[in-house]
Amino acid sequence: MQPPPVKKLAEMQPGQEADLFVLMTTKEQHQTREGKPYYKVGFRDASREIVFPIWADSPWAEVCRTSWTPGQHYKIRAVYRETPFGPQLDIRKIRPVVEADRQQGFDPLMCLPRSRQEPRAMWEELNELVQEAITDSALKAFIQKILHEYREQMLVIPAAKWHHHAYLGGWLEHTLQVTRHCRYLAQQYRSAYPDLQPPVDVSLTVAGAILHDLGKLREIQLTPTGIHYTPEGELVGHVLLGRDMLREAAAECPLPEETLLRLEHIIISHQREPDWGAPKPPMTPEAFLVHYADDLDAKFQMVYTALMEEPATGPFTTARNVLGQKLFRGLPPEQPPPA
Repeated sequence: MQPPPVKKLAEMQPGQEADLFVLMTTKEQHQTREGKPYYKVGFRDASREIVFPIWADSPWAEVCRTSWTPGQHYKIRAVYRETPFGPQLDIRKIRPVVEADRQQGFDPLMCLPRSRQEPRAMWEELNELVQEAITDSALKAFIQKILHEYREQMLVIPAAKWHHHAYLGGWLEHTLQVTRHCRYLAQQYRSAYPDLQPPVDVSLTVAGAILHDLGKLREIQLTPTGIHYTPEGELVGHVLLGRDMLREAAAECPLPEETLLRLEHIIISHQREPDWGAPKPPMTPEAFLVHYADDLDAKFQMVYTALMEEPATGPFTTARNVLGQKLFRGLPPEQPPPA
């Protein structure tokens, strides 16, 4: 008899049986109203999490109690069920993953959410922006050095642990969008204010956009169980870590003194508010542009998440989102009059 196919948990349909690679997220002990113990367990892939009970009379009750471990990846053979109490997995087989499972597509990071955009395509576009928008040859070489040195990490690292772009490839998605905005805004304001001295520096603005969250490469670490802060991320934070990384790169690929100073200022001021971790507010036109482009992209991704992921229906979302406010979805479509 042929084994069932290997599928993603998010693709499962009611009544379908498949082999799944999943991450165990939850194992909590509870009691029924009659005092009988049971476990509430959760498994997830990158796009769906299912939480359901393992009752005391289940054939899996004992192995769940003694062996199942949150944070462990498992290969499960199960039937997906839709029940009045929510989706559940009718488990037929379960074991921890092994190295040989990679041949069937297992990846330790496969159960983490990821960007809807392809990281390598975003990477290529970011490099094209460097070639097109940064005309200062020394600054271009400097940015290219950093992008080359940290390329593999930039392709996967999230932009944050919680609030925005908190998924694989999130740093690159956010950085690319901020850089797009900054290039456009710098060009527009340079043209609109031709008498400004010195004029708005498009190259510097684009470089600052690319580097503004550089410190997150040392602030955030990825593990198979999720996104975590490094010790230096907790104790120092990405703003100052980014300034340190900038200086390290400049020691190997020198920049003019004022160019380096202005880049440092963009990095340490891009959060603007001391409560957000900024030692200084923006004090240059380029720093203002990076700050507002960064803030806009982060906020809009929060809006997107609140509108797309909240299960409640109606014209408004709840205020239970990172923005802490309701958002308007739109009026319901008019119902045709009864025949």
